[in-house]
Amino acid sequence: MAHINKPNSLAEGAYGALIACDLDEKVRFTNEMATAWENRKLSLQGSKRLKAPERPGRPEKPELIPPSEVRKRPLTSAKGRLALVHAIAHIELNAIDLALDIIVRFAHEKMPRSFFDGWVMVAKEEAKHFTLLRERLSGLGASYGDLPAHDGLWEAASETGHDLSARLAVVPLVLEARGLDVTPPMVAKLRSAGDHKTADIFNIIYEDEKGHVAVGAKWFRFLCNKNGVDPSSTFNKLVAKHFRGHLKGPFNDRARCATGLTPLFYRSLSPLGN
Repeated sequence: MAHINKPNSLAEGAYGALIACDLDEKVRFTNEMATAWENRKLSLQGSKRLKAPERPGRPEKPELIPPSEVRKRPLTSAKGRLALVHAIAHIELNAIDLALDIIVRFAHEKMPRSFFDGWVMVAKEEAKHFTLLRERLSGLGASYGDLPAHDGLWEAASETGHDLSARLAVVPLVLEARGLDVTPPMVAKLRSAGDHKTADIFNIIYEDEKGHVAVGAKWFRFLCNKNGVDPSSTFNKLVAKHFRGHLKGPFNDRARCATGLTPLFYRSLSPLGN
């Protein structure tokens, strides 16, 4: 199905951005959808319920390889910093599509309008992050797609596509929350290496991601309250079922708690409890 020109609903706009293969179009469609929704020019759903695609639209590159084959380089080297920027750009592109997917896939759920407000905001900010990182790659003499990447993030979407609570538990509350742990040390290393431009972009991403995790925590708690279940124990069960491996520390408890993600949620899922 081609991109829906001038979508009449949020679901249609998100679908059009989700299936776009051209990266400039994906970003533009996402921003157009967000603006139209924020200006109250779109309904939530059109006359026909849309089925989320199995995979988002993507360009031919980068080559997708197993996570174990993605090379890691020290941030003290220019090649290492380039590889890091490319890897984070890949994560942010997936994050755009994950936000779009949750809108398309769960538009039929009986959720308040503010639920969709939150995911529109997330999609728009992820598009901003991806744009900043593509520009930084250009400044480093490279382009997105020049290096291989892995498909682990989209596998998480596939695993949780049937259950909104599971999607919220795994994507914002595990995968995005991990960014709150690892980004501050990366920023410090980049500044030590003299790469302040990249560090500044990572800091923008870090501050925005706090809001994204907060959106996930808010609506995960909402669903748990609606279903009469305990949030932390439900989170533990869903993560154990749908997330491969253990949660890795050390955890940025202060940032996590500020988003509503308290240690009671995640400590028991880490083998070291750290």
